[in-house]
This record gives sequence, structure tokens and C-alpha cells, in this order.
Amino acid sequence: MSDSEPVVVVGAGPVGLVTALLLARHGVPAVVLEAAARRDVSGSRAICFQRDVLDVLDRVGCAEPMIERGVTWTTGRTYHRGDELFAVTFTGAGQSAVPPWINISQAEVEARLRDLAAAEPLVDVRYGHRVSGVRQDEEGVEARTEGGGTVRGTHLVGADGGHGAVRELLGIGFPGSTFTDRFLICDIRADLPFPSERRFYFDPEWNPGRQVLVHQCPDRTWRIDWQVPADLDLDAERGSGALDARIRRITGDVPYEIVWATVYRFHERCAAAFASGRAFLAGDAAHLYAPFGARGLNSGVQDAENLAWKLAFVRRGWAPEGLLRSYDTERRAAAEENLRVTTRTMEFLVPRTARQRARRAEALEAARTHPDPRTIIDSGRLAEPFWYLDSPLTTPAGPLEDFPRGPGAARPPVPGVLCPDGPCVVDGEPTRLRRLFGTRFVVLTQGGHAERLPTDVPHRVHALDAIDAEGSLRTALRSGPGTVHVVRPDGHLAAVLPSYDPAAAVAALHRACGRA
Repeated sequence: MSDSEPVVVVGAGPVGLVTALLLARHGVPAVVLEAAARRDVSGSRAICFQRDVLDVLDRVGCAEPMIERGVTWTTGRTYHRGDELFAVTFTGAGQSAVPPWINISQAEVEARLRDLAAAEPLVDVRYGHRVSGVRQDEEGVEARTEGGGTVRGTHLVGADGGHGAVRELLGIGFPGSTFTDRFLICDIRADLPFPSERRFYFDPEWNPGRQVLVHQCPDRTWRIDWQVPADLDLDAERGSGALDARIRRITGDVPYEIVWATVYRFHERCAAAFASGRAFLAGDAAHLYAPFGARGLNSGVQDAENLAWKLAFVRRGWAPEGLLRSYDTERRAAAEENLRVTTRTMEFLVPRTARQRARRAEALEAARTHPDPRTIIDSGRLAEPFWYLDSPLTTPAGPLEDFPRGPGAARPPVPGVLCPDGPCVVDGEPTRLRRLFGTRFVVLTQGGHAERLPTDVPHRVHALDAIDAEGSLRTALRSGPGTVHVVRPDGHLAAVLPSYDPAAAVAALHRACGRA
């Protein structure tokens, strides 16, 4: 493949821009085709960014200003009719400097990504280029645009959203369902006495029989989500004063300003395939979830990282074309898991059958005296990265313990999960472990083994006892005297070996690159 040929990315939203910027970090050019003359920047849209996703955004230079600007939170509380049922506090394995959650507007993050793309010579963003056709051959992909001619690249990534053109042009189905209940979102600017927490209310007195979700955002902005009747007319609510009355039930007499308001329905859909030849789907083009749990944009960014390093390794000749098949295997499994989680949540939040309604009513009443209400109340299980335990790229570790997977549970350091983070010193400079990931494999050893392994897969070996002065990484990894951890460019553990064996480490690297 020619180094000058780009990857064609369709869609200049957050997922498309992150894909292009990650490719550029690997030295791979990208042309981003956006149908709109300019992107709509109104409203908060997606607001919750999870710690592991912030690590991905850190690799493209976006995370630090986001963290500085965003509202950090570590606790989610769930209420029923004014009574707190339970609270969840989020922690993580290792000693990460990145907060577990921040709230910041998707529009603001997208603006930062656009600035980074504009400053990156390997990224060419073209607005007003609506894709109307896709043609593939053995050497590449052509995207035909309305009024913009044809753009050719080695591969194509469709990140053009749930109503985008690429999935339809590829003939890929999008099965699933749409919930008939509607939800009202308002961003209001006010000085409210609420803490910076996620607060979910079942059946509050100011929205009887339905739900309300409240989040704090930067600039004194509060994001409020109401479940509303299916026939709610937002314009009529504005004109009649009903919208003001609805907001006043939460704000009281505090002065407020409406920044943005919209009404929408939720979709639960997953593409029948995430790949067709040299073309791939990512983000909302591949999957749509109800937002209770913050799994949409967070999962889309993880799609981007999973695909970007694989495209780069294939383009550079470090891996066979077959490596790209694992994108569909890994990310569709992640999407299906997210779909199962969010579907269960919506069945509890918006029960469709008499049985579901009865179950919800019984659970809400029982929660007041239940020893662990989290096990019977579903207010949205918040996003966490998928574990690639069964991926063909993962070297099995034999029988595994039954590790906890509840909210805030530490991720066990077994093959397939994300490697934990923590402070370390590399080449005399203080850093943290996850900043070593992104463009190559990392092999973590102990006992002074830090020589480069004889393989054609780009990697670097680090001796934990040399870089981990505090010992926190060895604790988080549960690393024994001879343990070897092989980490993929996206931070997932490809293998955990019981002892330092160069041949076994090379075999794990080859397997993680899609080689037999």
C-alpha cells in the first residue's frame, strides 16, 4: 500500500475525527468527508466521558483541556419519591490521574477535535461532501460525493451517524427497535444547590410516574432529562408556560436561562456487521443505545481506537489484512453487550408490558428495605470498557476466577481487559503507564528482563521493577516475580504469562496481530 494513500473517513463528528487523529499518530493520512457545510454545535448532547475513554482522547491531545474544563464526578445517586435508595462511587485499578467521569458538552469536545484536525497535516477535513456511493476493489475503496468528485483510499470508515449513508450503501442491516416514550432534555444555566453528582429520580413529585436525571456541566449549566408523555409538544409547552413550570419544580425561585431544549425518542439498534470488505462502521453508524449509562459516544471512541491501530498495522505491513476481521469480532461483541445492558435498563425505566410494570413497582417498593438495592433497581449501569476475553487476538490464561463486574469494580489484570494505570518513571521522566500505549505493543516484565524481543512486531519492553518505584503498578497488575504482561496498542492485555519466556511472548505478539 502506498503511504500517501489515505484512509477515507465519512463523518466529521467526534468518532470520525478521533479515528483520523489516531491514524495520524501512526503516520497514516486520512481524508474526512462531512456531508454538512458545518456541524451543528447547539446543545450539550453527549456529556459523560468515562476515564478509559479520556485516556484515548489523551492520545490525540484532547483530554487535558477537557479534564480542566469539565465537571468531575465520582458518585451516582438514585432516588425514589425523594428518598435515596443507593449511591455508587467509582474507583479504578491502579492510581490513575484521570478522574472516573467528567461532564462536558459533546459540542465543546468536537470543537477541540476540529482544531486538532485542522493543525494536523495528515488529516484533511472536507465539509459539504455528502457521500452518495461507495465502490471497492482488491486495492482500495472509492467514495463518490455529491458535487465533490471521487475520493480514493486504502480503506473506508463510516462514522456518519445513525442516519448516515455508508451503512445503507454497504447494504448492511440495522435491526433493533425504537421506544415510543419521549424524553425532554433541557440545558439550563443557573446557580443550583446540587453537588456535582449524577442524580437519578424515580417518580419524583415534580414528574410523577416518570423519571428525571440531573447532571452538572461547566459554566453553571445543568443538564436535565425528563421522561415525558409520547404526545408532548415542546413548542406548545414553551408558549403555555408549562416548560417554565416544569423547570421551576426543580430550580424553585432561582433565576435560570434555557440554553438548549429538545425532545427525542431512544433507539436500540446494532448493525448486522461492522465491516464489509475494506469498509467499516463505527460509532452511531454501527450502534445506537439509550443514553442511560453513557454508552453511546464512549463506545464510539473505543470503536475508533480499536480500528485505528489495526488499520495502521496492516498499512505498515506489521500485520496481515486478516487482523481487520477482529474489529468486527471485538466491537460487535462490545455493542451487543451494551445493547443487552441498555435494553434491560429501558425495560425497567419504560416498562412496555404489564409484567415489566409490576416488576418495576415491586422493586421500587422493596428497595427501601433491601440490603443491596442496586441488585434490583436499574437506573442505568454506567459504561465500562468491554473485556476481549474471547477474542482471537487474546492468548488464553486458562481457567479464570469469577471476578466482579459490578459498577466501579476493579478490572482484574487478565488477558482481554484494559491494563490498569499508575505512575511510573521511564527514561528518567515521570509519566503514567497508559501514556506508553497507543502506537506499539508494550511488554511489561520483572526481574531485570528489559531486552527487546526478537520479533517483527513493533514493541517496547519495560521492566516493572525499574519503572515502578512506588510498587503500585505491580500491585494493580498482581504481578509475580516472573509475570509478563503483553499490552496491545489500545491498552488491552493481549497476554499474561506466568514467567519470562521470549518465545511465548513473541507468540502472544504474533497472535495479537492476527497471525496464526
